[in-house]
Amino acid sequence: MAQKINTSNFRSVFKVLDKEALHWFPGHMGKGLKQMQNKLRSVDCIFEVHDARVPISGRNDEFQHTIGGIKPHILILNKVDLIQRKYVDRIKANLNDKYENIIFTNCKNEKCRGLNELLPLAEQLIMNSDRFNRVGEENFNVMIIGIPNVGKSSLVNALRVKYLGKGHATPVGASPGITKSVLTKIKISEEPLFYMLDTPGILAPNVQNIEAGLKLSLCATLQDHLVGETVIADYLLFHLNKYEHFKYVKYFQLDKPHDDILVVLTEICKRYKMMIKMKNSLNQYIFRPDFHLAAKVMLKAFRTGELGHIVLDEGLL
Repeated sequence: MAQKINTSNFRSVFKVLDKEALHWFPGHMGKGLKQMQNKLRSVDCIFEVHDARVPISGRNDEFQHTIGGIKPHILILNKVDLIQRKYVDRIKANLNDKYENIIFTNCKNEKCRGLNELLPLAEQLIMNSDRFNRVGEENFNVMIIGIPNVGKSSLVNALRVKYLGKGHATPVGASPGITKSVLTKIKISEEPLFYMLDTPGILAPNVQNIEAGLKLSLCATLQDHLVGETVIADYLLFHLNKYEHFKYVKYFQLDKPHDDILVVLTEICKRYKMMIKMKNSLNQYIFRPDFHLAAKVMLKAFRTGELGHIVLDEGLL
């Protein structure tokens, strides 16, 4: 039997000093909201894409006002490959009072069940809806919306690969906010004929809940430097310990779980030889741990699933 790890003296609350770092609403995002509203008349269905690791706290309530609940709506929880499967049903149960249509996807897997179900479901919802000024149109227009870096562009490209045999109609990048404006129509299927309007990632003007903002940062929906890699890594450590996800101990070859991020980052620096050469007060060269680089390594390990498949909202489910 595995020995119980004592974390009783670890932090029970995470404290962040600079709350202003979590308030990020670039000008192109405000412009994007207006563009979405202007395009709604030509849209048959809304695809709202979100990160399955933050299904509750990370969503943007502004979308409810933007789309008005008039068009058929499908909530797509992407990156399902990075969460524990046991949470899929719990997430659906939590969100069913707001969303009738929820699909989980992994855009990196062409055999993903969610990808196979998405367009047939959209066609069914559209045909059963009042299409208003789109009545009689033989093609279907869908608008894809969501906060930055949840995989909207990856989903567009995955659908094009599946139905048209080609992809890369819209750029994909590791940095959030790469799509700047509502694009022209992108064909994603020939039979039935589907077109997609890609949109910029939109965050709420202010992240009211600090912990929700940190979760968004951890999932890379905010640019790391805005909050600080070390702060994000510290929150990751806090969360892993709080919910007893101790895979990081073995992954980084630590002796035991730690509550001090500087201890963990120092060990990572030693393991990967991440040192900064600098001069001390005596004008002598010395080597110091590169905490910034070590924090990047820690965040990458989480974001690629190396530290386990984790739902950051597990305490809300």
